[in-house]
Amino acid sequence: MAVPIAVLDCDLLLYGRGHRTLDRFKLEDVTDEYLVSTYGFPRRFIYYLVELLGASLSRPTQRSRAISPETQILAALGFYTSGSFQTRMGDAIGISQASMSRCVANVTEALVERASQFIHFPEDEATVQSLKDDFYGLAGMPGVLGVVDCTHVAIKAPNAEDLSYVNRKGLHSLNCLMVCDARGVLLSAETHWPGSLPDCAVLQRAALTSQFETELHKDGWLLGDSSFFLRTWLMTPLHIPETPAEYRYNMAHSATHNVIERTFRTIRSRFRCLDGSKGTLQYSPEKSSHIILACCVLHNISLEHGLDVWSLPATGHMEQPEEEYEQMESMDSEACRIRQELLLTHFS
Repeated sequence: MAVPIAVLDCDLLLYGRGHRTLDRFKLEDVTDEYLVSTYGFPRRFIYYLVELLGASLSRPTQRSRAISPETQILAALGFYTSGSFQTRMGDAIGISQASMSRCVANVTEALVERASQFIHFPEDEATVQSLKDDFYGLAGMPGVLGVVDCTHVAIKAPNAEDLSYVNRKGLHSLNCLMVCDARGVLLSAETHWPGSLPDCAVLQRAALTSQFETELHKDGWLLGDSSFFLRTWLMTPLHIPETPAEYRYNMAHSATHNVIERTFRTIRSRFRCLDGSKGTLQYSPEKSSHIILACCVLHNISLEHGLDVWSLPATGHMEQPEEEYEQMESMDSEACRIRQELLLTHFS
């Protein structure tokens, strides 16, 4: 006799009836310690996300049961912070692994839609000056509006023919260009660049370059390492410092630029889906890019709420292809003049 096979409809689980334990998990029934250990964030932060994303995660349905925004957010946070769709996590909130995956997709898109709200350069003069003052307080480097660098996130191979995502180590990755302030708050995040592109090529094509060359502050600059070319708005270290002033400039530059490396480490510590310890992101480049950006948004929101990610212990690792580049000084005479003036004015 034929045995009927039940086919689980993910949409039914996510938005409809059929799963009697969908609402069994209640935030008020567990401790903050449990929430932080399992989902990475305390209750008040999760409630904030429910308020922020709730409208996007609820859609009209005539079905009698639906996974609540609260549960969708818990599922997504569980994945972001653990890098796994473990059955026990789905069991804890009463949904299947397939539904967890769908929850991650929904929450990710809701966060990406709000990226510009939480990741942006300041515009008013007082905030810009405060930004510069914070950087100056680190190592005496004046005029700094942000520090910029790239980091790679491993992804699954899109297909056998597409080599554009293969980085120098032979791994498939996205090369992500980010800028942060002195506290580690992200001011810009472009997470979609193929891993085969070196950092200098990513910056050349990035919206960040257009933004600074056409719109942004003429009285300040970003700091970038030697994988980038010197520009009027991007100060890089001197390749071979010779004078005491040049050594002081390079030391101040390095101490200030280190903020972005520290920020990368702490983002990977909090969001284990990005650190490679659970394997690569098993999504297309586009979806992987959105997951990375969603984690960047959460990183900024967590700092806004006083959650100091820099106090987290470092965990896991992310495969990082070491940049192999020939150090070349910029042919931009105006950029060279600006850096020389900076040396004479502040480091001589």
